[in-house]
Amino acid sequence: MDVIDTGTSELLCEIRDRVALVTLNKPDKKNALGDKLSPALRQILLTLEHRADVGCVMITGAGDAFCAGGDVSEMGNSTSAEPPRTVEERIAELTERQLALTGRLYYFPKPTIAALPGAAAGAGLSIALACDLRVAADTAFLLTAFRNVGLSGDYGATWFLPRLVGLARAKSLFYRSTRLTADNAFVIGLIDEVFPATSFRQDAFAYAREIADGPTEALTRMKNNLQSGAEQSLEASFALEAKHMIESGGSAEAHEAIHAFMQKRKPLFHRI
Repeated sequence: MDVIDTGTSELLCEIRDRVALVTLNKPDKKNALGDKLSPALRQILLTLEHRADVGCVMITGAGDAFCAGGDVSEMGNSTSAEPPRTVEERIAELTERQLALTGRLYYFPKPTIAALPGAAAGAGLSIALACDLRVAADTAFLLTAFRNVGLSGDYGATWFLPRLVGLARAKSLFYRSTRLTADNAFVIGLIDEVFPATSFRQDAFAYAREIADGPTEALTRMKNNLQSGAEQSLEASFALEAKHMIESGGSAEAHEAIHAFMQKRKPLFHRI
């Protein structure tokens, strides 16, 4: 196991069995995002991006929550003597922060998983939606929450959610701010697996480890194919698939998989 220093106790990171386990660690505040946690999370994604010992990233929360959104107690507490920023400057700053967090997470080159031990709300839900997959404890719930505080939503929630559950259902979840249980989220395809709360962390890690043990380069190409396919023509997708298929076919991963098949054994992608 390799423990990575994130620069703050509010974010923990360790690499174990090719899984980079990133833990939001403010359990007393339901892991709400703030002035220390958010920058550290942006930076750790950069740190993990090109590490050869990382097969996937799993983001979770300490205690009984995933992330309750923004930490209201840290909003508007700046003591800077700088003059007030213009509306345009504030828009540009928030845009950049979004790109560097959920944007970077969405385009992360390896599989990403959000493991929800409890509530994912507001910007915390946005982080979960930006991941490739989501798993949850049977006691967890998801909530857009923005309506409840008179806000319209940020960090990509209004972009991610319609692509996952459809536009009409996404509108309902935003307009009504309905609490979605883990089981209900599973039914509509928003959650991939629901695990018992009593064994959630072990089950979620085993889920992530299975993905991390796969052919990393092929999974990266799969992710690129799938996400690009949602935004390009069928012809462009054919061309991208062909490129990636030829590249994969000549890789050490494919050679190992073929040898393993012939020898009637499980491929050992990361010990070749």
